[in-house]
Amino acid sequence: MLLRRRAPLLLAAAAGAGASLVAASSPSADGSGATSALHSVARSSHAIYTIGFVVVDYKYSLRGLAPGSADYRVHLRSAKKLLKLCEANRGFYVKAGQFVSSLRQVPKEYTSTLSCLQDQATPCKFQDVKIVIEQNFAKDIHDIFLEFDEHPIAAASIAQVHRAQLNNNQEVAVKVQYPGLEQRMKLDIMTMSVLSKSVSLIFPDYRFEKIVLEFERTMSMELDFTQEAKNSERTASCFRKNNVVKIPYVYRELTTKEVLTMEFCYGHKVDDLDFLRKADISPTKVAKALIELFGEMIFVHGFVHGDPHPGNILVSPQGQGRFSLVLLDHGIYKEFDPKFRLDYCQLWKALVSLDAQKILELGEQFGVGKYAKYFPLIFTGRTIDSKSALGTQMSSEEKMRLKQDLNSLGMYDISSFMESLPPDFLVILRTDGLLRSILGNLGVPRHVRLLAYAKCAMYGLEEQSRLESGAITRVFLRVKTNIIYLRLRILIELAGLLAQFNDYKRNVMEKLRWMLRKISLM
Repeated sequence: MLLRRRAPLLLAAAAGAGASLVAASSPSADGSGATSALHSVARSSHAIYTIGFVVVDYKYSLRGLAPGSADYRVHLRSAKKLLKLCEANRGFYVKAGQFVSSLRQVPKEYTSTLSCLQDQATPCKFQDVKIVIEQNFAKDIHDIFLEFDEHPIAAASIAQVHRAQLNNNQEVAVKVQYPGLEQRMKLDIMTMSVLSKSVSLIFPDYRFEKIVLEFERTMSMELDFTQEAKNSERTASCFRKNNVVKIPYVYRELTTKEVLTMEFCYGHKVDDLDFLRKADISPTKVAKALIELFGEMIFVHGFVHGDPHPGNILVSPQGQGRFSLVLLDHGIYKEFDPKFRLDYCQLWKALVSLDAQKILELGEQFGVGKYAKYFPLIFTGRTIDSKSALGTQMSSEEKMRLKQDLNSLGMYDISSFMESLPPDFLVILRTDGLLRSILGNLGVPRHVRLLAYAKCAMYGLEEQSRLESGAITRVFLRVKTNIIYLRLRILIELAGLLAQFNDYKRNVMEKLRWMLRKISLM
């Protein structure tokens, strides 16, 4: 009991000491060390108070209740607290909030509340942008660009983008990092790390150190624009034969760690339905192209764009209903371990073929143990012992069993599952969560994603076998893969037609019952 009472004080003491140390030793962007230190301590103190409040709120709200019996109120209350923290501290706290909102494994109150952070960004003054550019190239901005629009066309949590024109009249987009970010990131990450470790020491059920480490890795990558340039060029090489995918060309001579100059590409956000209708572009075709693009990244190349939110994917009309997908912001990428990529391909093969034993075996290889039985639920919306066809809704009996199973889970189970996942898996969960959100906005059926992933998983396995086989065997493998995919597609389409027929029959029966009730009242 004493430990519980002292929990907020312990959190404050542990995190506050680390925050103060970094703040005092970190130089500020404007040279005012004292002001920077005070600002840093204020940011850290706000984070400490908020996280302490959330943890204690959960601990006492759930006291005496059965595992999994918490209602939505504690989730919603805590999500709103975290939203206020992100809005107040901004910067990397906004990125952290975006990271959490993209994880489908957290309660829906968090994803719905924090999702508004995807569009939050306050641009900095043009004078600051001008200083960053001129310091990086040791030239006056007008010697570098023929024209430079002072008003940004986009602003994110770490950088903003300006439209400009080179001396050869080429139109470009210039991405400029906000000044002083690296020092703020070190402090913010240290605060998050200390808080995470302190929480796990006081309350062992709450363990999220691995998520913090993954967040730190992604942020370190995103702050180096030369790495983003390399990622962009590698992705362009992977999809050089794909006429639908467009990766903006990077001007290396005008790119540094803090400034990225690239080809300017026109387009609208991928989930802008009004634009798609006006351009006579099919949302279903856009969704299919998008999910096949990322399916190929995940299952075939093992090199994955880690931040596919709508602002980073544009649809550029090509006339007569045709389009290209413009992929932006290549700062966050993950290169999968080759064995992990193949195991993940095997997992999807097992998911579509309802091979429960193989799913559990792969769960052991991924290190998640008993939680592997939830893989079908996470990725395909079915239980591991489901008899329903892929892409269809669960039966009432399945839903009842699942509800009982999920009600037995506590916070320990959720954090243990997330902590046991390999780092590569965390990237997949985040990426898949963002893509499913886009597909939902486009209003396309679930089986579009399932079919694309199934096909790409089979091609991923075939690619490995192709590398290890002769020419005749490679042809045989491609034919076999196409036959398996065609069979799967037929089964899913038939299941979809059956579901539509059942819905139609149910609607007809409801109308008949309504008419009979009306007649009986006459």
